[in-house]
Amino acid sequence: MTLYLKTLIAGAAMLVAIVVPAAASDGVVTVKSDYSVAETVARIKKDVLKKGIMFFGVIDQAQLGKKAGNDVNPSRLVMFGNPALGTTFITANPEAGLDWPVRVLVYQTADGVYAAYTDFDWIAKRHGITDRVAQVKMATEVIQSVTSTIKKN
Repeated sequence: MTLYLKTLIAGAAMLVAIVVPAAASDGVVTVKSDYSVAETVARIKKDVLKKGIMFFGVIDQAQLGKKAGNDVNPSRLVMFGNPALGTTFITANPEAGLDWPVRVLVYQTADGVYAAYTDFDWIAKRHGITDRVAQVKMATEVIQSVTSTIKKN
């Protein structure tokens, strides 16, 4: 019985070692907002424009869902970017255009309002981009700064 338990525990440990990093590496970064969906979007937009970043728009997914007969919790996709920075990823791999411009999903659940975006290190790995380290770092710093505006001081 002891050998059986040891084998079972070892197997469980191996499973956790495989599953946990896979779940943690899905590339999605989520930040809980201290504001409503509308205020969260407004704060993101204000900060993006203040930084001189191009603001491309907002897609109200809940409104689109309602028009299609679906009951969707408040959900808005915010799109913005700096072409000088973002296109450096596209020059490394044209398929990186799937992840540009930057998109932040602001959505509401029973637990509150969240903003989610794709991690730039994950984007670089996804597209095999290894020679844009400084650009990944800059994009990461910008998105962290933008999403910090949705937290009360």
